[in-house]
Amino acid sequence: MAEQNHDPIVLVIDFHHARGPEIEHCIADEGSDPAIENDWSLLPFMALSDGAHLSTEEFSYFTLRRKETSTSPATSLFGISCSRQLDAKLLINRPADVTRSTVQKAVVVVTDSPQRVGQLREKLSVVTSAWFAQKDFSDVDILKKFREGLVISLQNDGPKDQNLGLSLREMIHEFKHQTLVLVKGLLLQPKMLFFGTRCERLCMIQFSLISLIPGLINSLEDCADPAFDNFAQTVEKPTSLKTSDRTSLLAYMGLPLQIFGKGSMFGPYTPLQQLDLLADDGTKSYVVGSTNSLLLQQKDRYSDILINLDDDSINISSPTLRTALTLSVSDRRWIDLLTQIVNETWDEEHPSQPKTLGFMGSEEFIRLQFEEYLLALLSSMKYHEELTSFNSGDSPHRSRAQLQNFNIEGDPALDFNPEFLTQWQKTSNYALFSKLTSDALLFSITEPKHPSAGGLTMDDIQRRVSQQVADLHLDERVREGREALNRHLSTGQKKFSAAFNSFWSDIESMREAQRKRNEEKASASQPASPDPSTDASGAWFGPRQKPSIDVGQAQASVSAASQKAGAYFSSWGSWASEKRREWQDKRSSSPSPNPGLTASPSTPALSVVTETVESDRGRRRSMQRRSEDAEGLSRSLSRRKRWSNIILRRDSGEFSLPSNGSEASDAPYPKSPLSHGFPAYGTEAQKNTDPTSQPEKSSETAPDTDGFSAVPLSSEEGLRVDLNPEESAFQAAHAHTAETHSVEAPKETNEPKEAKETSA
Repeated sequence: MAEQNHDPIVLVIDFHHARGPEIEHCIADEGSDPAIENDWSLLPFMALSDGAHLSTEEFSYFTLRRKETSTSPATSLFGISCSRQLDAKLLINRPADVTRSTVQKAVVVVTDSPQRVGQLREKLSVVTSAWFAQKDFSDVDILKKFREGLVISLQNDGPKDQNLGLSLREMIHEFKHQTLVLVKGLLLQPKMLFFGTRCERLCMIQFSLISLIPGLINSLEDCADPAFDNFAQTVEKPTSLKTSDRTSLLAYMGLPLQIFGKGSMFGPYTPLQQLDLLADDGTKSYVVGSTNSLLLQQKDRYSDILINLDDDSINISSPTLRTALTLSVSDRRWIDLLTQIVNETWDEEHPSQPKTLGFMGSEEFIRLQFEEYLLALLSSMKYHEELTSFNSGDSPHRSRAQLQNFNIEGDPALDFNPEFLTQWQKTSNYALFSKLTSDALLFSITEPKHPSAGGLTMDDIQRRVSQQVADLHLDERVREGREALNRHLSTGQKKFSAAFNSFWSDIESMREAQRKRNEEKASASQPASPDPSTDASGAWFGPRQKPSIDVGQAQASVSAASQKAGAYFSSWGSWASEKRREWQDKRSSSPSPNPGLTASPSTPALSVVTETVESDRGRRRSMQRRSEDAEGLSRSLSRRKRWSNIILRRDSGEFSLPSNGSEASDAPYPKSPLSHGFPAYGTEAQKNTDPTSQPEKSSETAPDTDGFSAVPLSSEEGLRVDLNPEESAFQAAHAHTAETHSVEAPKETNEPKEAKETSA
């Protein structure tokens, strides 16, 4: 009969829109209703956690009390629920009381062993999904078969390991050195409140924490109610030790430490309806979890240690408790080394196992490390009691000489923080530990030494600095900052490109509109004003009308101009050759006008040289000034006409020397062409001053600005163009000077002029 009472129970919890959560079905042994017999009125609130409707599937873990019967004492039961929701429109048989759009229900399994909770989680999820897939909640055959299968499997299965779903690796990876703070805080039995929005994670963290104390997960029969104290009343002191048996060794060392005894309770998920139990005077300590944020507003009343899983923070309200839970140098070295091993073997895709798939960093490795730590703590604490018994005057169990035989230096318990040891000695679990190990020499079995004993070393500093740098997540922040910067740069580039393209398109559209306006203006003004000068006054970007060109007329004009130029140059060449021939004949046939006088041989040579230099200089100047405008060309033409007239007048004998010998004899010397520009002497000076000696000057036209007078040309001479205006100007100046002074130059003076003409 007793065994039948330990069989698992399956229940269905429904959320009624008017009455709230309630038990709809209870599948247990025939003729029994455990929910009514044990007064599980709060079970519906534990099964449907706050905020469960926000997720498709949610799990909740809780503890229940089972009353005392004639065959078994009062004990604790453990429940796990899987809640889901379904659209009411999809129901095949929709009851009349279903008035909301969503139907929310939970399937619950209650068992007497918390070890089986982890195994039941996957099975319960599959069965609940299958039951909801039927879309007919009146059919519970699948749940009945599920309960029958559980009874058979649990009876045949042996003891299970503490695999509860949430790995210890995840807890150490998230809380790091604070994991050891939670374990040592658990030994001090304060009021620990866990808060989190995800109910399953909230419950699994608590189960994982208590599983770090060896054997505690198997001794939770008193955790559902603070009034339960069955373990302390029934436990027996071990009298023998079998070192090959781990269970025997742990029992001899006083394990498990009874954290949840009289005055203490454990509720992985505790609804608000149990707040009265938490605030009761008989409740001294507890470990509970809640998803309701109202408890955060009253955390000082309901918690000594608040663990917020949403931000992974631990808040210790009591100053004395905060001092006791401060990690020593050895504690920090030990937990930092363990955290480093977990982080080095961390795998994001598979957090529950190391990426090396080895023993280092595995679940079993972590449990053995904490077991070693606790055994060292218990052994050191037992040796600490022996040392303090001598100082306090109490009757020691061992003499000082006997203690010295163990070769233990100092007090090894001081490496675990003396404040912590003082607070721990006041707890009920330590009192039970002392009772069970009163005569045992624990320090003779396990070395009373901290696993990481010793002072602070450079390795500890480097490990701690590296851990703090890793906690800052600088790589992630730099990567995020780099990504944000690149994202902003790309966004800015896109915006700039878009703005530039928009601006350019606006300009192009304006230009196109302006072009169209210009075309319209040109087409409108073309019939009224066909003059191309009118079109030239259009806009800058407007099209200009191309002038019409007659190619034949242009070629005819060019050919006519070339014929006129060729005739002109040929006439000029023939005239120049005739004149050169006449001058050469005159120079060879005419005798010297003054045979009595012999010309100086240096005079004509000087004249030739001077004229040659002037001819070269005039030629160079003419090459630089051949690009003069039309005004210079007309001026050279007038000068050429005047020079031709002077030459004609000279050939006709107008400038011939006097024939009488007296005048010739009176001349002191013949004049050189270089002296034509200077004032005359003697008879020539008188001729120049006598106004009656120049009767023909009055009839000529007055000289112009260049000092020359206009001379009419005959029709035979034609129009001549001066090809060397500078040289012509120089000769014209000489001619004008000679004409002004009325000098009849000798024939010797014609030689330089002829040479000049030849050079030209």
